[in-house]
Parts: sequence; C-alpha cells; structure tokens
Amino acid sequence: MRPGDLHVAMLTRAVFPLHGNGGLERHVHDCVRHLSRRGVRVTVITQPPTVGVASSVAAPGDGHGHVSERFVSYRTFPFAGRRGTTVLDRSTAYPVFGWRAGRLAARLVREGGIQLVHGHGASVLGYALARRRDRLGTVPLVLNPHGLEEFGGTNQAAARFKRMAYRPLQEAVRACGRAADRVIATDRVLLPGVLRNLQLAPELVVVVPNAVDLETVDTKVDGEARRALRASLDLGETDSLLLSVGRIEENKGFQVLVEALARLASDAESTARSKWHWALVGDGPNRPRLEQAVRMARLTDRVTFAGRVGEGALHAWYEAASILVHPTLYEGSSIVTLEAMAHRRPVIASRAGGLPDKVKPGVNGWLVEPGDADLLANAIREALSASNRLAGMGDAGRALVEREFSWTTATDRLLAVYGDVLAGGS
Repeated sequence: MRPGDLHVAMLTRAVFPLHGNGGLERHVHDCVRHLSRRGVRVTVITQPPTVGVASSVAAPGDGHGHVSERFVSYRTFPFAGRRGTTVLDRSTAYPVFGWRAGRLAARLVREGGIQLVHGHGASVLGYALARRRDRLGTVPLVLNPHGLEEFGGTNQAAARFKRMAYRPLQEAVRACGRAADRVIATDRVLLPGVLRNLQLAPELVVVVPNAVDLETVDTKVDGEARRALRASLDLGETDSLLLSVGRIEENKGFQVLVEALARLASDAESTARSKWHWALVGDGPNRPRLEQAVRMARLTDRVTFAGRVGEGALHAWYEAASILVHPTLYEGSSIVTLEAMAHRRPVIASRAGGLPDKVKPGVNGWLVEPGDADLLANAIREALSASNRLAGMGDAGRALVEREFSWTTATDRLLAVYGDVLAGGS
C-alpha cells in the first residue's frame, strides 16, 4: 500500500503542542508531521488540549490536510495528582483513558477507512482488548511502549516499589503488546527489556529509533539568542555552560549531578582551569528539594533554574551550552540527548536505557554509571579540560544523528513496518 492510500489512527496520552513539550509529546508530534508529509492521513486520538490555545497537532505546511484530531476525556481520580505525572495517576486514570481511547479507535475501524492503528503505551488498551476478543473486522496494531518506566528503574529499591505500584499499568501495556502485530523498541540496547517486560516473541519486536527533526533544529539556531543567554550568566566565550534538560524528578538524577558539581567546586585546580556554570531547563515535583541541595552545597552562584521554556528558548539553551549533562538514573530513549547532539553539543550521560546507542565514549561524549557522583564529577572534569576536543565531538554527534536518528530515517523504517504488517508479514 502506498503512503498516500494509508489512513492511520494514532493513539497517545499527550502530543505537542496540545499538552506541553515533553519527550513523548514531541516524539508523537514529529511522527505525525513526517508521516503526513509522506502523504499518510493520520487521525490523532488523544485527550483535549491542556496548554494555551493550541487546537491542532499539525501546523500549516506540515501536511495539515492529512491530520485530524479526536479527543477523549482524561479524568484524573481524586488524590491521583496531575494527569500523567504520578504513579497513582498512571496506574488508574491512564489505563482508563487507554480503554476509552482504544474503544473510539475500534469504532472508527468498524466504520471503515482506517487501515492501521498505531498506539503509544497504554493509550491503545481498548483497541487491544477488542482485537484479542475477535480479530475479525479489525486492522493491524503497531505498539510503541516507549521507555517502560512502569517496569522499574536503576535504583532497585525504587524498582521494587514501582513493580508493585505500577502493576495495573504493567498489565495494561502487556495486554497491548500481546494484541499487537509489531512492537517497537526505540533502541537496540532496549530490545532485551522490551522482550522480557512484555513477554513477547523476538520476531514481533522491531527497532525504530526515536528521532529529531534536523530541519527544525537548524531553523532554531540563533546566534544572538545564544550570546544573550551566555551574557546573562556572565559567561565569556571560553567559559563552560553545563546544560541539563528534563522534568525535575528523582529518576532524572539531578541530585547526583549536584553532588558531582559540589566535588568539582571544591577542586581548586579544576575551578582555576575553567569557569563553569550549570543551567537546568525544566520543572517538576523535586525542584524545591533540588534547590535546597544546591544551597546546601553552596553552589547557588553557579546554578540557574530556568524552569519550563518554550521551544525557541529551549533551542537557544542548547546553542548556548558547551556540554549537555544527562545524569538520569533511568531512561527510555532520551530525546533531549538527540536534540543536544543535533546542535553539535557533546554529551555526558548515564549508561542507562537507550543512551549507549547514542553516546559513544571518546567520540561524542562520556558515559558513566547511573548514580555515581564521583564518576560523574570525573567525566565533567575531563570534559572541562578538553575544550580543544569539544567541537569535534559535537560534530561527531551531529553526524550520528544524521545517519541513524533523523526523522527521515525513522519515517522510512516506520513505513516499512507498516507495509510489512499490512502485507501480513510475520
């Protein structure tokens, strides 16, 4: 089937610009845009807009005529917290949303015209259950379970808690996996975890990488914004800006980075060799505790909490940065790492999730064990002393993105998966 003859129902808990600009939101947005540019018609099934006045996933010029939205309410239960951001919400309201959204997809399939359903996480639960009862009258299902955070992280005590608290969501995602014709792993190193956690046969799982839109990145490069940001932090051209981007929660490991920076600040030799500053873009429930940790470590004058920023400002921060530091304790694929690499910035990251597929030690960055403040401090110290190598490492990261993690490559692979399941491939 040619892309121009294909109509896909895409189900997701959230998508940019309707629900913010987190990793999932940006991934789905770019996926929809690039499919529509190839002529694929996409109906996005998601919750009603929660951010600003945005009412459409597609923008003019992005295949707008090929994209439509259908909204399903996302009802957060009492005491469950903000939708999509707490363990309780993800184990209660999210599966219920997935059941209702999936039922809408099943109805659209029965009405005709949709050739394939593509679900992100548990958002497709209702369709998965309908397929398992009776595959007659349904169309193929492709599932992207993303990072599988609900199955636990690097911290084993936290992992045990998550395995218990997330049991309803785990079962929902497994049900989606069992009903799917193909399940997407977003990185080669994540394949074993997808197979183990979803209990799938190896032939059902394919690798389609999360990706970045290089055209968008390149249009956001703004030298004046870069200079203004660095000037606001009193940084000269040879000074180092360490940048982190992400939701401020325990799994992101920012508290470990504060410990590492405290070690670095106490190192008189490193401080004398290079002036440095750390900026954190993002917000979240752990921010007050992290700010307190910064004060206790006497790092206040070296740290900036930028909070949530818009897309243009985010790219300005990437451009202003010398190095991205991503100290995560648990990770799926990490869009922020790819974005920094697309901006030709070296990366210091944890050896977690899909990061080893992206960060190649000595080539475009450094990898350290999650949660180890000493190793993280050593990596930052080495990076600060390697200023003559950083530009070449940044170029190597950009080349890797162009080769393996651009949306051109990812869309080619996704369309190949669609074609395979539509042809009845095993």
